[in-house]
Amino acid sequence: MMRTQLLLTCLIPAVLFAACDGGSGSGDTDGATDTDTDPGELVVPEVYAFESRFEEGVSSVSYGGQTFRQVLISSIKAEMSAIQADIDGGAVFEPGEVSARLSFYYDFDGETSGEVAHLVETTPAPLQTTFGDLGSGSDLVSKTAGNDADPQHQDWSSEMIGWSASDNPEDLVRDWFEACDALAVAYSTGNIPTDPGGAQIASWFVSAEGVDYQQLIQKFLLGAVNYSQGTDDYLDDASDNGLNADNTMPDDGGPYTALEHAWDEGFGYWGGARNYLEYTDDEIATSAGRPEYVGGYNDADADGAIDLGAELNFSASVNAGKRDLAAAELGAATDYTEQTMQAFLTGRAIITHGGGSLSDEDFALLQEQRDLAVDGWERALAATAIHYFNDTIRDTLADEYSFADHTKHWAELKGFLLTLQFNPRSQISDVDLVTVHDTVGVAPVLPADSGADQRVADLVAARDLLAGAYGFDSALIGDGAGENGW
Repeated sequence: MMRTQLLLTCLIPAVLFAACDGGSGSGDTDGATDTDTDPGELVVPEVYAFESRFEEGVSSVSYGGQTFRQVLISSIKAEMSAIQADIDGGAVFEPGEVSARLSFYYDFDGETSGEVAHLVETTPAPLQTTFGDLGSGSDLVSKTAGNDADPQHQDWSSEMIGWSASDNPEDLVRDWFEACDALAVAYSTGNIPTDPGGAQIASWFVSAEGVDYQQLIQKFLLGAVNYSQGTDDYLDDASDNGLNADNTMPDDGGPYTALEHAWDEGFGYWGGARNYLEYTDDEIATSAGRPEYVGGYNDADADGAIDLGAELNFSASVNAGKRDLAAAELGAATDYTEQTMQAFLTGRAIITHGGGSLSDEDFALLQEQRDLAVDGWERALAATAIHYFNDTIRDTLADEYSFADHTKHWAELKGFLLTLQFNPRSQISDVDLVTVHDTVGVAPVLPADSGADQRVADLVAARDLLAGAYGFDSALIGDGAGENGW
């Protein structure tokens, strides 16, 4: 179970809190921790639900643009699977067709495409069926690291780590779209590349060099958009935005302040459902659990549909559950799920409770909760990179080599590593991250290449360097064969 204790509420001075409840379910009709104390005390709810200070009976929670971008990224991955189905059905692509299909989501135009159905599927079906149902005016390109007008901690036009062939994150995405276009044209016209064993590669989006662009593009966007925006903008305090935003008046006519909205947007980019604490790690990881939760989503309001903006766990929040689950199986303890969600809840409660400008003490408490949320978010990403290091090591050593497994795992490893640079408070130094990326490269080392033993040794060393930067428990790292670890 994920919810073993509410540790983080206990980290705030007790005078602020109504309770520090260690139960495994809310039991409260309003989702808040039980309290019989003064109304001036801070109450941290167990569900991400906060009423407006300006409009009675109205929610102040708003992160529609972030949900929209989560869905856009998910739809790019699904679109690549749809292109595979088209090719399998006999479709032949002309140059430019596939890059246009992928760019449709990256450059999304809500004015012309609001009635287009998104590609996220749930059972029961999503409440929102089209992009227009999710909102308007959101795309990925404008929020890609380096393109946002808000200050960022690095100049992404010249300081991006991990893929030197491109100038900046947007250029990299577009280069990959062009590579996908060429692969789709070749594959659909019968010029199918072969793997090291001479067999035709099964998936159109995997190159002969072993780059799985479906995995690589999805993971990179989760970093260059979601993680960058969440940690380097909305949860940052280095400019007048983010944590320094106004908390005294409605923001742009909304039922929330600019600070409440900024915090919500950071939460939206992390991707947890609002009742995240009700899930077990198995359910978040979509591996097992109660039928009404096992898919990683839950119809919390029992309306017969899944609200994508409230009832589904996206991206990083799912990685947290997977790593906590795997740690428990290894006999070690991590709780990135609880740590991150509880910090988001506590921080939002501090913001709302103030009723205006935060005191210096409350702002310091808010920064502590930001640090806890971002720490849990990053540790789950770094731990997932450790997991894919181990997969890639095992793939390299396997007696029965699988090109499909190797290329998929390498691309996920590379994608998660690329995300780590976008957090201004990253726990791994740029120098160490460059070393890790230099080892992993820009394509996997395939069996046709020589020096497999040295390759494994290099991967183990890079994995251990990454693990050391985060101080991960040695029981979770794995051995020289990629076994007995995440």
